Amino acid sequence: MNTGDEMTTTTRAQDPIEASIDPSPATLPPRIVPVGPGRTADDARTGSPDVAGVAAMPKVAAEAVSITYGTKLAVRDVSLEVPERSILALIGPSGSGKSTFLRCFNRMNDLIPGARVTGQVRLDGIGLMDPDVSVVELRRRVGMVFQRPNPFPMSIYDNVAYGPRRRGASDRAQLDELVERSLTRAALWTEVKDDLRRKSGLALSGGQQQRLCIARVLATEPEVILMDEPASALDPISTLRVEELMRELRELYTIIIVTHNMQQAARVSDRTAFFNMGEDRAGYLVELDDTRTLFTNPKNQLTEDYVSGRFG
Repeated sequence: MNTGDEMTTTTRAQDPIEASIDPSPATLPPRIVPVGPGRTADDARTGSPDVAGVAAMPKVAAEAVSITYGTKLAVRDVSLEVPERSILALIGPSGSGKSTFLRCFNRMNDLIPGARVTGQVRLDGIGLMDPDVSVVELRRRVGMVFQRPNPFPMSIYDNVAYGPRRRGASDRAQLDELVERSLTRAALWTEVKDDLRRKSGLALSGGQQQRLCIARVLATEPEVILMDEPASALDPISTLRVEELMRELRELYTIIIVTHNMQQAARVSDRTAFFNMGEDRAGYLVELDDTRTLFTNPKNQLTEDYVSGRFG
């Protein structure tokens, strides 16, 4: 939904956000997996139509999603799509519904008394709001990393193996392999491999704890990873490490991240969605575009005002 006057493009000095955008952003590795006649999944990421002119199915999509808490409208009529193996950043001022909207993708809002979601959310074209959807299986396929690290009070090994064990995994060799693979993908293996069974996850540093939580999500073999301000409680060095990790993980996963750090959104995401709060205090989508375009040449004046620091 566009609100406000169209922006008149002007020449201006490069700001820190623009400077943090790679002028030649790395493309995702090609995937030779047919997703339609004459198409590959790499075409799907770029939104290229197939030979019949029909766009490929997005990995995740929201269709006219509105969310209420009791009588209060929190998010109004949001529709967007997320290509496979890409990173979408949700930015906007506090209270604009970003985290509330993020929780729709694995139905975490179901756990909030009085919350009601209308519209449809899809994963690989399947409606997630349908009553016959297994929420347990959905949350395995769509994992979540929260704002503050929340390791369990158990060993590093048991933290990572927790999800697979809950699903019935018991073979020691397979669990060992899964734990090592998950910690390696989370860029934590070399730091903790000698203390896997002796050291508690709570004994790690803040940045290590967050990477441990990411490894715990990866161990459930998800397809989509939701991240709700995953670096907001971390120091700058740990923040950069988590950002590097996100860019590595997008080669295998679809990632949606909520962040208040616009430089972070510019550094890690392929596309960015800007949310704002309306007069009724409901969050809504103002603009969605490729990250570089949204930060350097937004179509909406509200977006221009936000990314240039005039409000928010």
